[in-house]
Amino acid sequence: MADLATKPGARARPEFRNIHVSQLSQYRLPLAGIVSILHRISGAAMFLVGIPFILYLFQQSITSEISFENYRAVVGSPLGKIVLLGLVWGYLHHFCAGIRYLLLDMHVGVEKESSRTSAAVVLGVSLVLTAVVALKLFGVF
Repeated sequence: MADLATKPGARARPEFRNIHVSQLSQYRLPLAGIVSILHRISGAAMFLVGIPFILYLFQQSITSEISFENYRAVVGSPLGKIVLLGLVWGYLHHFCAGIRYLLLDMHVGVEKESSRTSAAVVLGVSLVLTAVVALKLFGVF
């Protein structure tokens, strides 16, 4: 085994090391990795922020007329619309990426190029659908 490393023409094996915290800004994550991280973040955001916020809005909408006006004030405020838009993006991205992962589990599109393409499609579709919902939410149409 040691003889292989000393033979002429033998290639040296690459050495991989963990990156340091100071190197994080220089690290380039592939598009599929970005989609994977965003899938986890969107799932956590829907669970930790989305469920309590939606339940609060639901409670405000059905308790009384006064609480319904409170609901309308929260949903009508710019901050409420931005939170709702963030939750909509989280849902749409999580949904699209989930379909991608189901296809990958069935061994569809596991090649490098098709995986990169499907990651780009997931990002594009989720952002376009979120833009359409944003236009509706902010009253453009």
